[in-house]
Amino acid sequence: MDAPIVAVTVYPQHARVTRRGTVDPAAGNRVEITGLPASLDAGSVRVGGTGDALVTGVDVGFAQHAAPADATLRALVEQRRAKQATVDAVADEEVAASAQVDLLTGVARRSGASFAKALAGGAAEPARVGEVSAALGRQLADTLKERRALSTHLAELRDDLAALDRQIENHSGQSQQDSSTVTVEIEPSGTGELELELSYVVPGASWESGYDVRVRDTNVSVTAYGLVSQHTGEDWPECELALSTARPANTVVLPEPEPWYLDREQPAPPGRGMAFAAAAVPADARFGAKLATAEQGTTAVTYRPSRAIAVPSGAQGHRTTLAQLDLTAQLDYVTAPGQAPEAYLRAKVVNTGEHPFLPGSASVFHETEFVGTTRLGLWAPGEERELALGVDDRIRVERELVRRTASKATLSGQRRREAEYRTTVHNHSPREALVTVLDQAPVSRDEAITVRDVRATPEPSEQTELGQYSWQLTLAPGASAAVSLGYRVEVAKGVRLAGWRE
Repeated sequence: MDAPIVAVTVYPQHARVTRRGTVDPAAGNRVEITGLPASLDAGSVRVGGTGDALVTGVDVGFAQHAAPADATLRALVEQRRAKQATVDAVADEEVAASAQVDLLTGVARRSGASFAKALAGGAAEPARVGEVSAALGRQLADTLKERRALSTHLAELRDDLAALDRQIENHSGQSQQDSSTVTVEIEPSGTGELELELSYVVPGASWESGYDVRVRDTNVSVTAYGLVSQHTGEDWPECELALSTARPANTVVLPEPEPWYLDREQPAPPGRGMAFAAAAVPADARFGAKLATAEQGTTAVTYRPSRAIAVPSGAQGHRTTLAQLDLTAQLDYVTAPGQAPEAYLRAKVVNTGEHPFLPGSASVFHETEFVGTTRLGLWAPGEERELALGVDDRIRVERELVRRTASKATLSGQRRREAEYRTTVHNHSPREALVTVLDQAPVSRDEAITVRDVRATPEPSEQTELGQYSWQLTLAPGASAAVSLGYRVEVAKGVRLAGWRE
């Protein structure tokens, strides 16, 4: 039975392929669907259909062939065979041209000596010698030109052959001569045609989310994509493509807690390491889309693009648009002059849609400029995300050391170090700028080292127990503002201080 692919559901690590075809019950009670991927999961094969018949049995067989079972791969192999024959023929012509060049070069060398003797003895006329030499030279030049053209053509043919080899390698996904066959036993109860539907799961296919984030003024446009990769060995024609978050391999066994033991720590045996394993947790989330519909199941969601989509074998990151969402951003600047003397433009965006965004890689654009890529985690409705939009040179940041002292040991043996830094921010942009300045004071992890008299001016907007301070500065166009942070460190007698930054 000829059963073309009519639908594909792609999971994070698998794909379920559905084929459909018709069969005349008068032809017999056994129906074979051949040329299927050898890697299909036999336990996943399901057969259904419509018509007056009963499916009484399904068998999955494995076959090896002299030629590739897949029609597309078979055509590529035949094309490669023909291309290889052309390469061999051109290579033979190049060898023949090289031999002719060698022959003409040798004739020219020997005849040159003979002509010289004949001219010296008066046995040859100069005009005749010149005529023969010119003819020999033209023939040699033509042969050299032909050899160069053959060499260029041969190089191009070999490049084409290498490209075909890559196509075949990407398309294969399995042994080229291996395939599976599904045999269906039917018991018809009528005379009309039967429509059979076959589905099976294959490895070598996956999908993940990807995003384009474009920021223009305070408007943020988020376009979501499904990035499909497949190396199953069979091309998926234009058909109903669905993307599902279900993980068939991870949802079969229910988790059960293992006993939690506490024991005395024992030293590890020498020469042996520790192995750690992490279990993947499937994302059970729904996605609000304008260009694709979302169907929420019991444990997973399935996205269905609005049009039929073809994905060839060997595709890597084939992009399918799922949704577009327009949001409003709050723009501000962040600078940490202790690490880098630049101000970074930041967009704070809240997901105002009805559904979360799934984790994925995002390309960020500011106006028409590509800023870079980032990784978006699961972004729930109502949740705020921060997007870095690069350095803005119109916000200038200067950090200077205004005071530093280092005292020698006192009578008690204690030593002191003091430092104070001032950070000045200038707004050279034509708009009001909200700038967050981040700085930090040292934090002691040893009772012999004490940090005292931390002075932050003006009063910081926020500070933490880990010595992190932040100020919120609102600067009008052309305005400047400064913040300062100072501290004193006392070190006990005999203690060497580590981690001090100049």
